[in-house]
Amino acid sequence: MQNGIEVTDRDYFKDTFSEAELRELAAMAGTENIFARRSPSLKKMGLADKDLSDDEMVDLMLQEPKLVRRPMMKIGGKLVVGGGNAAMEEAIAAAK
Repeated sequence: MQNGIEVTDRDYFKDTFSEAELRELAAMAGTENIFARRSPSLKKMGLADKDLSDDEMVDLMLQEPKLVRRPMMKIGGKLVVGGGNAAMEEAIAAAK
C-alpha cells in the first residue's frame, strides 16, 4: 500500500508478459504507445526505421521484453505509459 493505493510491482524482464497481457495493454493504450520504438534493442535487430504492424510489435515485445515501454502503471481501467515522476504522481492523485 502506497499513499492509500494498493501497488503491485512487476519486473517484466523476469516475469514476462503473455501475448494476451500485451494485447490487453495495447487495447488500453494503443500498441504503438506501449512499444519502445527508441530502444537500442530495436536498432540491433535492424528494425528501427521499419514500419511495423501491431502484430509485429506484439511479436517483438514477446521476443524481447526491452521493447515494452516503461515505466507502465495500470490504475483501475487506465494505463499510464512512460513519462516522468510527475506524470505518475498525477495519475496516482487522480485515482484517489
